[in-house]
Amino acid sequence: MALAPPASVEIPSSVLIIGSGAFGLSTAWSLSRNPQFKDTSITVVDRQPFPSPDGSSIDASRIIRPDYAAARYTRLAAIAQNRWRTDFAREHYQEVGLAVTAWGPEQKYVSESLANVRAIGTDKVEVLNSAEDIARACGLEGKDPWGNGCTGYVNWSSGWADAEGAMMWLREEVEKLDRVKFMTKAAKKLLIDHKTNTVSGIRFHDSSELRADLTILAAGAWTASLIDLRGICKATGQALCYMPISKEEEAALGKQPTILNLSHGLFMIPPHKGLLKVARHGHGYLNPTTIPHPESEDPHETITISLPYTHMDDPSQAVPEEGQRQCRDFLASIHPSIAQPSRPFTKSKICWYTDTRDGDFLIDYHPKYKGLFVATGGSGHGFKFLPVIGDSIVECMQGRTPEAFKGRWEWPVERIPEEKWAGDGSRGGPMCMILKDEMAKSRGKL
Repeated sequence: MALAPPASVEIPSSVLIIGSGAFGLSTAWSLSRNPQFKDTSITVVDRQPFPSPDGSSIDASRIIRPDYAAARYTRLAAIAQNRWRTDFAREHYQEVGLAVTAWGPEQKYVSESLANVRAIGTDKVEVLNSAEDIARACGLEGKDPWGNGCTGYVNWSSGWADAEGAMMWLREEVEKLDRVKFMTKAAKKLLIDHKTNTVSGIRFHDSSELRADLTILAAGAWTASLIDLRGICKATGQALCYMPISKEEEAALGKQPTILNLSHGLFMIPPHKGLLKVARHGHGYLNPTTIPHPESEDPHETITISLPYTHMDDPSQAVPEEGQRQCRDFLASIHPSIAQPSRPFTKSKICWYTDTRDGDFLIDYHPKYKGLFVATGGSGHGFKFLPVIGDSIVECMQGRTPEAFKGRWEWPVERIPEEKWAGDGSRGGPMCMILKDEMAKSRGKL
């Protein structure tokens, strides 16, 4: 069990947030607006200038939905979505609907999600009982269940957001408050006093240090490079592919709902700014990497974990041939007229999730180290909560974890080997792919 928030940490004189992605930036926003923290200095550090080009929250589009098999996330997402519709980055949000479909065991997730959306009673849904129904509702050309799914529904009250635009909007809102100091510096190691098990800040790669009463670790898929998260969180790389689209095509497809087929995790979001995005929300690529143990004083002690490897590490990086082929096959199945050989994907990238064993976030004090709070584990579905997740994180910091998430966002009692993780039932497609192996297979093919 995690340490209870000690009184001295509840209103710290200084807070250091490591990471300026969705969790980190929204936490800074919440702290800045909270009168209880009016005398607290707040610093946000990120390894890249904002917006971080390889952060999972920086992209052309992200699905905004309350469509979950877990009712607690449906309820929280419905609150967040109301903010998207009204006072949060409204110009970056489009409500064109979302078709959640499947043809395999993932149909269970679809039916549970439908029941939860109906239970909140505010969303307009249309049940789809065949691949043909799905094609009609989504404006698809193809009728193959592999692409369309054979059962599903459209939630016409769901939508998508320009993720980078929304993050830029939020950054401006934070800057207007003039409470947060932003720094661009790569964190190397937490400052841990092993005699007292206390974290007092961070050491950077240039050997300089920054100290704070409370350190909030919100570094997304890089979090595991700073604390040992084996058996708790792992970084998985997801395939994203982009194709230029004409204004006429964008006008036609832009009115159609996003289609998300959970049986292989492939989805297509309506085009935006001349680009069509086809991607996969699946089990992802692993990138096993041996690093010095982040909590050890012995420089020779190492651990091996999956860590991001992005186009910032290798500017020529592209999604492996396997992932590009699946995205192409999906597009060919649902829109064959667009997926012509003469129209290749012109851009692809790997988006790194921070997965947990069951898709629940990890938002809690570290069980061993005083002065350290962890906010990570977005599991590929955290972005939609951008309007509200910072407030939830601050509630957890103050020992007021939202009732629905008690026992779910806390630090796990035990570490479970990753091969035994159950997941949340929403992931499909190939499993246990190693990025470097898939890259090696792709050489000469792309």
